[in-house]
Amino acid sequence: MRENYLLLNKIDSPKDLKKLNKKELINLSDELRQYIIEIISNNPGHFASSLSVVELSIALHFVFTSPDDKIIWDVGHQAYAHKILTGRRDQLHTIRKLGGISGYPLITESEHDAFGVGHSSTSISAGLGMAVASCLRGEKDKQTVAIIGDGAMTAGLAFEGLNNTGVERSNLLIVLNDNNMAIDPNVGALNKYLTNITLSKPYNKVKTNIWNSLKDTKIFRNFIQKINSGIKTALMRHGNLFEALNIRYFGPVDGHDVNKLIKVLNELKDIKGPKILHIITKKGKGFKSAEENQPEWHAPGLFNASTGEKITEKTNKLQAPKFQDVFGNTIVELAKENKKIVGVTPAMLSGSSLKIMMQKMPERTFDVGIAEQHAVTFSAGLSANGMIPFCNIYSTFMQRAFDQVIHDVALQKLNVVFCLDRGGLVGDDGATHHGFFDLAYMRIIPNMTVAAPMNEEELRNLMYSAQLPNKGTFTIRYPRGKGVMPDWKTPFKKIKTGEARIIKEGDDIAILSIGTVGNHVVKANKILQNDNINIAHYDMRFVKPLDEDLLHNIFKKFKSIITIEDGIINGGFGSAITEFMIKNEYKANIKYLGIPDEFIQHGTQEELYKICGYDTGSLVKTVKNILKQKSKSILI
Repeated sequence: MRENYLLLNKIDSPKDLKKLNKKELINLSDELRQYIIEIISNNPGHFASSLSVVELSIALHFVFTSPDDKIIWDVGHQAYAHKILTGRRDQLHTIRKLGGISGYPLITESEHDAFGVGHSSTSISAGLGMAVASCLRGEKDKQTVAIIGDGAMTAGLAFEGLNNTGVERSNLLIVLNDNNMAIDPNVGALNKYLTNITLSKPYNKVKTNIWNSLKDTKIFRNFIQKINSGIKTALMRHGNLFEALNIRYFGPVDGHDVNKLIKVLNELKDIKGPKILHIITKKGKGFKSAEENQPEWHAPGLFNASTGEKITEKTNKLQAPKFQDVFGNTIVELAKENKKIVGVTPAMLSGSSLKIMMQKMPERTFDVGIAEQHAVTFSAGLSANGMIPFCNIYSTFMQRAFDQVIHDVALQKLNVVFCLDRGGLVGDDGATHHGFFDLAYMRIIPNMTVAAPMNEEELRNLMYSAQLPNKGTFTIRYPRGKGVMPDWKTPFKKIKTGEARIIKEGDDIAILSIGTVGNHVVKANKILQNDNINIAHYDMRFVKPLDEDLLHNIFKKFKSIITIEDGIINGGFGSAITEFMIKNEYKANIKYLGIPDEFIQHGTQEELYKICGYDTGSLVKTVKNILKQKSKSILI
């Protein structure tokens, strides 16, 4: 630790916080914020969100006693300050690295991480469950706090949790961290409602007068507990959504005043039943560049902590665009020609690059907030009335809308094109964000086409093909990152549904790939050719339907086959090939390369490919081992 963190150096657990006075708490806030800036500038992670909750993190751990009291974070990338204050200060530089600490709360990492987080809007439901469990065990003094923010209140799950919280009457405190941002600015009626509460002078004047006049008296607690919603509504001159749900509302409060937060939290601690504290924070607080451009500084990569200048790798080579940018530019191209095309995303305009369409065609681009289920059924409605929606959702988040895909889209044979970004192993975001289930769960759905391009050129052509007439429900999945530069001037080519590509003919072993891992096969083939090993390579393009004509030829010729996928092996692409083999009574030795039956933690994509055994080097070894075993069996 550096010498200039005089107070932070002494904080090894939340107990150490309670020894500090008011001025020291303010100074600790400054040190903690600077420490996050210094470490994350050299070890990329989520940045702006972490800065916005520095004071809140200190106040929570000052007032409550973790892990006995449960502190549940939502949108877990807010929890860096929490990690530092709970004994992981000296490990922060390992965050999101292989073998290092997770970028999200993880129950196996610390007793202070009460609930694992990665997807949004889970805190209220999880917190209510914990609060009810405490009641059932007779632990009346136990406190449960759920912190929700960064747009997470826009999701249906948050409303479901609120709805149940109001009738359970358990001792749950919800802290609404209102910074008006997810990754991009928040959207929707709820955001406008919260803004109205924040800016309503009559509302805040009455709330402040009530608070100041009663807060230091015994009448205060009785008043707060007994006053009914009708009187409150009259006093506040308009209804309050949370009060209407029978959840006591307090706020708004300055989320960057650590001592005010401590005072309010201490007062709320003694009020029984469900309550919500509305705090106002600024995403990127304390770092000028992040405050001014919050979406860009959500997870900025390497940067200069003093100047805010981003550090990029210098190269003279023409850089290939990311897959997401190819999607973003291609949908605009297609939409110019096909007036039926619209774009839909659940709060991932920047992440999916649908912002390109939003800038050029705002009336045909829809950000529906963090609401994957709604995004899918909204797309179904658009399709049912004649539009062709391209619904772009990260693979890991599509898991949350599985029923809607089946019931609202595929069952009705609607032409919705699901573009699943971040398919496969995403790298340092880890287990909560890897998108390796979609090939398996999408291919089991009737009326569904499932495709995965090997490169950016193929992505463009699949997008073009998916919006042609009578294509039905269509899934295209592609990974995080970039591969090769597409030829933007080449006209789109129609890809026949279910048609594979022969990349290379061969005689020794057949390798069947799906998606961008096919590029590992190409590289491996070049290495193997030096050893006179002749491998056949087939880019299947589609998991569903399979190119059965090609598969018949493959199984007639080869007795040793390798399938490779950037997805879960169980039920995935390899399973589909095996099902074909069994159905048609072929016999072959199939080796499956992909993600095993376990959750994979964080690291770089290359490190994780190697761990799972389907990077280029592992593929070369696998081929050689198969041929070695094959030669031994011939000798026997």
